[in-house]
Amino acid sequence: MSASALAAMTTGAFAADEVTLQLKWVTQAQFAGYYVALENGYYEEADLDVTIRPGGPDIAPVQVLLGGGADVMVDWMPSALAARENGAPVVNIAQPFKSSGMMLTCLKESGVESPEDFPGKTLGVWFFGNEYPFLSWMSKLGIPTEGGEEGVEVLKQGFNVDPLLQKQAACISTMTYNEYWQVIDAGISEEDLVTFKYEDEGVATLEDGLYVLEENLGDEAFRDKMVRFVKASMEGWKWAEENPDEAAMIVLDYDETGAQTEEHQKRMMAEVAKLTAGSAGALDPADYERTVESLLLGGSDPVITQEPEGAYTLEITDAALGG
Repeated sequence: MSASALAAMTTGAFAADEVTLQLKWVTQAQFAGYYVALENGYYEEADLDVTIRPGGPDIAPVQVLLGGGADVMVDWMPSALAARENGAPVVNIAQPFKSSGMMLTCLKESGVESPEDFPGKTLGVWFFGNEYPFLSWMSKLGIPTEGGEEGVEVLKQGFNVDPLLQKQAACISTMTYNEYWQVIDAGISEEDLVTFKYEDEGVATLEDGLYVLEENLGDEAFRDKMVRFVKASMEGWKWAEENPDEAAMIVLDYDETGAQTEEHQKRMMAEVAKLTAGSAGALDPADYERTVESLLLGGSDPVITQEPEGAYTLEITDAALGG
């Protein structure tokens, strides 16, 4: 028997390494790369047994990670850095999303044509860590967020678009790949909307990175597992970018709630592909610095109060992607 055949037999004798991934939100095309890697066997080829845990309004990925319920989580960098400063030792090991999909979507009839029109208006903002990019932006503009003529009234927005449809807010938070289309589907035409992309406003922060607990990176077996996980996940992402409609259908297969529709997921995947384009999976230190700079700008109430240390490592992606 050849050495390689013997090695194959030996490898097969052991169970695949288990990895649990905690998503930031529910099963949808925002996370297509991971479902593709699962469905297309990329994880299996990497000798991994991957469980994908959907998120939701009552699930805080950082808490799941800290509680041992997951090995790795998908999170936005603002909330991850804020959590790190507050004592949760999370570290970015990969960054599949290169661009931000966050924006404010406003009703034209509310009189908002530019950020100068925000004062005196009510703006819908997501919380649970998603408010940080917004607060940084308002700080940059010098607009208070406590209401009043000179400031904006912040409406704590649920994960829906109702405040805009019911005209409780002039603008609401939307993602290019999700809530924006919910507004359109509700019967409001694109001509009646004004959008402000965080990416265009110079306040974009990194979204949908992969994070693990710092202490686990001291374990060689864990690092090896993450190298394989990141490599297989990025194979999934690149396949999803090239086959968006097929990727959307794979996501639908994994949606146990039955809440997602084919049309919405295909649109979402087309938009998400624009955000992952240009990333091989490694974090660009310049993008990291820009995010940190934006978060430190929070005036009297910054998202983070000091330059983070050890908040990311390139070690995993260097090994996974050939550095």
